[in-house]
Amino acid sequence: MRNNASDALSRAIEKYRATAPLAAEAGLLPYRGGAKWLPAPFDGNSWWTGGFWPGLMWQLWAASKDTWFMDEAVRAEDLLTAEFRTFERLNHDVGFMYLLSCGARFKLTGDSRARVDALHAASLLMGRFNPAGFIRAWNEPDRAGYAIIDCLMNLSLLFWASDITGDPRFANVARIHLDTTLRHFLRPDGSVCHIVEFDPLTGARLMERAGQGFCPGSAWSRGQAWGLYGFALAHMNTGDARYLDPGRPDGLRFRPASVPGTRRQHRRGLRRLRADRAQPPDGRGGLPRRGGDADGRADRALLRLVDGHLRAASALHRQLPRRRRGRAHQHRVRRLLLRRGACD
Repeated sequence: MRNNASDALSRAIEKYRATAPLAAEAGLLPYRGGAKWLPAPFDGNSWWTGGFWPGLMWQLWAASKDTWFMDEAVRAEDLLTAEFRTFERLNHDVGFMYLLSCGARFKLTGDSRARVDALHAASLLMGRFNPAGFIRAWNEPDRAGYAIIDCLMNLSLLFWASDITGDPRFANVARIHLDTTLRHFLRPDGSVCHIVEFDPLTGARLMERAGQGFCPGSAWSRGQAWGLYGFALAHMNTGDARYLDPGRPDGLRFRPASVPGTRRQHRRGLRRLRADRAQPPDGRGGLPRRGGDADGRADRALLRLVDGHLRAASALHRQLPRRRRGRAHQHRVRRLLLRRGACD
């Protein structure tokens, strides 16, 4: 198995070493491939996937130590940080954009500018917090009360910023948004909705919107993956058992089905994965198209990896006296994950 993984990584390094220079020559952040690298379809370099390319380059540099990958990561980051001055097209996805790029650069190289840029992005994300209880997703005036399940994947930037600076405000905002998501996005059957609209003045829940789902009340596949993975990350960052298994205050028995959902929903999703070889686009809607949601399937696969690490961390946690749980568990989880490479 290890040899197969090493061979696959070597092939990936060779492939990107041959094709990634085409992105540099075109001066763009690749969004998708094909006959050539293509840029994002909307919002230029403020599109939410912009951090994936430099993040990939940093991973390839860490694996190969080929300085070309480092140079390409820095080139791509310069395009991303230029968006700070554009500003108006940036939204809640600055976590995706800058933790995977500038955050990775700081982690791998200790570069001080990358640290400042990542903290800049964290400040922008914290600035999107509405004191009524949620992080605003998008910028359009008629969407002032919109919050979306995707945002869970951006909150690690806020926890990172609190760790780096010692300023608890970033993590406090993340926790408030997480608790709002638990109350208003998570359904009794364990599924989650894509969009909830709140009154931006009072924080009252107004309605659920379909968003990427088939219809209101449906279960958009990638949104379910954001919920599963996002709550697992929340637990890794806080040690709070509620994010692992809502409804279990003593918590910490991690099951893939409990982050956040029911055993029946999880098993049904796995059966459909095996039968279809792809994640259905919506768990409750018959979208009339072939194929499925590859991102949703990939996120669930990553969750299985996190599952194994958290099972081990939970076993360590149960060995502690109850009064020492919480922060002690959080530190043990992080040490375990870093030791096993899950945070790389």
